[in-house]
Amino acid sequence: MSPLLHHHPPNNDSFTNIISGFNWESSKKKGGWYNFLIKSIPEIAASGITHVWLPPPSHSASSEGYLPGRLYDLDASQYGTQDELKTLIKEFHSIGIQCVADIVINHRTAERQDSDGRWNIFEGGTPDDRLDWDHSCICIDDITKSGDTTTNSGGTGNPDTGADFNGAPDIDHLNTRVQRELSDWMNWLKTEIGFDGWRFDFARGYSPDITKLYMGNTRPDFAVGEIWNPLSYGSDGKPNYDQDGHRRELMEWVKAVGGSATAFDFTTKGILQAALVEGELWRLKDSNGGPPGMIGLMPENAVTFVDNHDTGSTQKRWPFPSDKVMQGYVYILTHPGIPSIFYDHFFDWGLKEEISNLTMIRIRNGIKASSTVRILASDPDLYVAAIDDKIIAKIGTRYDVGNVVPTTFKIATSGNNYAVWEKQ
Repeated sequence: MSPLLHHHPPNNDSFTNIISGFNWESSKKKGGWYNFLIKSIPEIAASGITHVWLPPPSHSASSEGYLPGRLYDLDASQYGTQDELKTLIKEFHSIGIQCVADIVINHRTAERQDSDGRWNIFEGGTPDDRLDWDHSCICIDDITKSGDTTTNSGGTGNPDTGADFNGAPDIDHLNTRVQRELSDWMNWLKTEIGFDGWRFDFARGYSPDITKLYMGNTRPDFAVGEIWNPLSYGSDGKPNYDQDGHRRELMEWVKAVGGSATAFDFTTKGILQAALVEGELWRLKDSNGGPPGMIGLMPENAVTFVDNHDTGSTQKRWPFPSDKVMQGYVYILTHPGIPSIFYDHFFDWGLKEEISNLTMIRIRNGIKASSTVRILASDPDLYVAAIDDKIIAKIGTRYDVGNVVPTTFKIATSGNNYAVWEKQ
């Protein structure tokens, strides 16, 4: 096993619950997002949340932060200033909540053009030359696209080790200066700013060996990678029942990173929303009788979610059906894996109380990432599962569950097409 395994996900055998502390519009908040979010900390703490995922903290060509440039320049962030961010993190820490930084290092926007007019001169945001890179730090096969225009940024570095990102130059992570200076920057985010862990944006853009290197150099308390690949689909346009290849990709990435990181369970999200949309809840039981997503193979390293700033919010790139969101939360907050709650659902959709009821049931019954699932029913209109034989969760339009739920279990919470029972 990897020597990094002692940096396993935090509280792996207890309770870990994440909230994404922003959406796609947060950078536009009057008065600054950090100053706004700090007012919500008591509500977040009261819901049993242990980790908050914060947006990319650096200067960026886009207000949302995903086209970063001067990485050390946190005062130029559209979310607020460096001091405001440090104050926010300190306040979260004061009540025991860890803060996860959105780390965007696959690509980077240049500060100015070279003598040939190509955007490949980078500025780090400090008086010295840290992160002041040039074309030698860009992948030689990098292509940047803007509309119908394709440009070559003049990269002379190594070939890209992962998928191409069209919006900005792809950075050569095999370059030892890049490795050293990005590691130093991430460690600065820990020691100077206060971050505890990382969310690796577009992690399929570079080899998992690279992620493993940054994990070893920075030793975060928690890390999660975004490996977002499409599900496999049939000729009818629906996801195939068997998504084993999709979830194994996620599992293999985690293994290649050294077992110390987690991955967003896109497999579970895709299957869960397809099952609810189509009225095909039989999809929630795989051919081996277990959960069909990554949580069925490697639950301790799977971060489950219903939506995030990309899939939902105002982008809506792959949104969960809005009328079935609570059924989605019933599933992820009762099942194994590390659940992640989306900001919009918690604060803007009026679901805070229902979601908090579920997190409290999870905590009260000691349900954790590695908990076991026994599926009791998986019909088109009814899914029922017992978790650790302590709680039973039901979703689906069928109201009558028959004698599936033993009389020793009592209802703990219920809502539109869902119910959760606790063992007495």
